[in-house]
Amino acid sequence: MIRTVERYLDGLDGAAPEALHPLVMRAVEGPLIRLALDRCAGNCTAAAALLGITRNTLYKKLLDYGIR
Repeated sequence: MIRTVERYLDGLDGAAPEALHPLVMRAVEGPLIRLALDRCAGNCTAAAALLGITRNTLYKKLLDYGIR
């Protein structure tokens, strides 16, 4: 992941970068949520616990990422 971010920054060619934190979170969070749901056989309570977030936060992120 770090190499990908470094390539992104190197490829800007002097242009201003986008804020890195939201950029990286968008790239990783959706797949991570899908992985947790798969590992927990679709059980949102268990997936939220695996991710270390509340079930309500998981539901919000499911909507944000268009999962389910």
